[in-house]
Amino acid sequence: MKRTLPYLPERPSRPRQSGLTMVMDKGLSVREAEDLMSVGSEYTDMVKLGFGTSLVTPGVEEKIEIYRKAGTIPFLGGTLFEIFIIRNMFAEFLELLNRYEIDMVEVSDGSFDIEHEKKLEYISILAKRGKVISEVGSKKKEVVYTPEQWVAMMKSELEAGSGKVIAEARESGTTGIYNEDGSINSAIVDAISEHVKLENVIWEAPLKSQQAWFIKHFGANVNLGNIAPDEIISLEALRLGLRGDTFFQFLPDKLKDK
Repeated sequence: MKRTLPYLPERPSRPRQSGLTMVMDKGLSVREAEDLMSVGSEYTDMVKLGFGTSLVTPGVEEKIEIYRKAGTIPFLGGTLFEIFIIRNMFAEFLELLNRYEIDMVEVSDGSFDIEHEKKLEYISILAKRGKVISEVGSKKKEVVYTPEQWVAMMKSELEAGSGKVIAEARESGTTGIYNEDGSINSAIVDAISEHVKLENVIWEAPLKSQQAWFIKHFGANVNLGNIAPDEIISLEALRLGLRGDTFFQFLPDKLKDK
């Protein structure tokens, strides 16, 4: 039915470089993963097995295969990378990736401080074995980067081998590129969007208000991450103007004036 409606924005089919939706799996069961992909695979590009959940979730290897067969890229949360790094267990982390046959890796330094040059080194090493996405920004509210620092870190990480950079917000959406009340930190977002290609940035946007803001400002095919599993269809409706928050976004002026 949606194909017959005029004034809907074009959405590229998978695999796509823009309009990405990255879903956060914080411990779904195998059955829940199957159900999720039965309705959401067309709209889901990546599934992050959040923080360290992959080490304690029963059936995780089976679940990874479900995502993979559905044409979605499964990957382990960047916090798990940090958990191994702080213990000086990078070799063991690589073994885990190989055991799960995980091709894409998230590199982050949001939970503890990694010297940025060292982070770039990890990105470069991991880029030789597969795809890398890296997360910029801290999970700690007391760590504040200037807009210029955000841009510089993103650019250097892309140059080191990251395919995409993630703008940190946590699953709460109250830090990083957001203020404590969940509103947009416009100085940071404006600087990033001005100096980094939008197709290379994944904006973490767990809240509907945040998702709507990015769609209104950057269009239906903005890359969004940390989406809850039960929000996949809702987000796609939001992208297409099939929800009140973006109802008028893609309509011509002649219809808006009615």
